[in-house]
Amino acid sequence: MFYGEYTHGIDNKGRLILPARLREMAKENGVEKFFVTRGLDKCIFMFSDQEWRAQESKFKGLSFTKQQARNFNRLFFSGAVETVPDRQGRFIIPDYLKAFAGIKKDAIVIGVSNRIEIWDTRTWQEFFNKTSADFEQTAEGMLDLA
Repeated sequence: MFYGEYTHGIDNKGRLILPARLREMAKENGVEKFFVTRGLDKCIFMFSDQEWRAQESKFKGLSFTKQQARNFNRLFFSGAVETVPDRQGRFIIPDYLKAFAGIKKDAIVIGVSNRIEIWDTRTWQEFFNKTSADFEQTAEGMLDLA
């Protein structure tokens, strides 16, 4: 549902603008509310309300007797906050999430199908440079493209 890569700044009130194209995609799919939380690889995950409920259902099914499951659920859910972008598409990213992702002024916002990811610009560039060289090899190992 969400695709593309966009650069946006964080304003002095701590708000980020959800890129217009991503807002259009959300509107086309009836999405008004999002949840943002700690993601993986030092980014912030942003889920539509519907996708959040699907992820929540999956993760709460993890055994609380397993340390890794408890740790993951604690960090994932304790970091979550519900947000509804305003008319201009702005929404607040809590300071603790910006600190987690190392975001200070500028951010890269990417659509990753069922979620949006928000990255610090430099962290995204480092990730992109490191992984893009292996893109074809990764595809070969994961996908049957025939």
